[in-house]
Amino acid sequence: MAFKIIALAALVAVVLARPENSPSYGYGATTPASGPAKYDFNYAVNDPPSGNDFGHQEARDGPNTQGSYFVLLPDGRLQRVTYTVNGDSGYVAEVVYEGEAQYPSTQRPYTPAPHYA
Repeated sequence: MAFKIIALAALVAVVLARPENSPSYGYGATTPASGPAKYDFNYAVNDPPSGNDFGHQEARDGPNTQGSYFVLLPDGRLQRVTYTVNGDSGYVAEVVYEGEAQYPSTQRPYTPAPHYA
């Protein structure tokens, strides 16, 4: 009889300890706080000693996005990319290069090998 009372008490404790608001792992309906995306950002880095010069800006309002970015290439040219995304049209970009590519001379003057007598 004591075993039945202990088992019943344990069952009551388990039922009372069960959380009433268990977490939901599915995706719920859209709430007003999660409407269409809208943002605007930009950044830039210009560090002449290291040779880093690049930046990016983008703005989005719902399904329409527009932006641009630039980077100083190792050959000395500046690459600029301007892009748009309008709904399902995909990524449409225009790429422009500014300046002339510069290649440093890699030819070293001839130095004869040491001669040992």
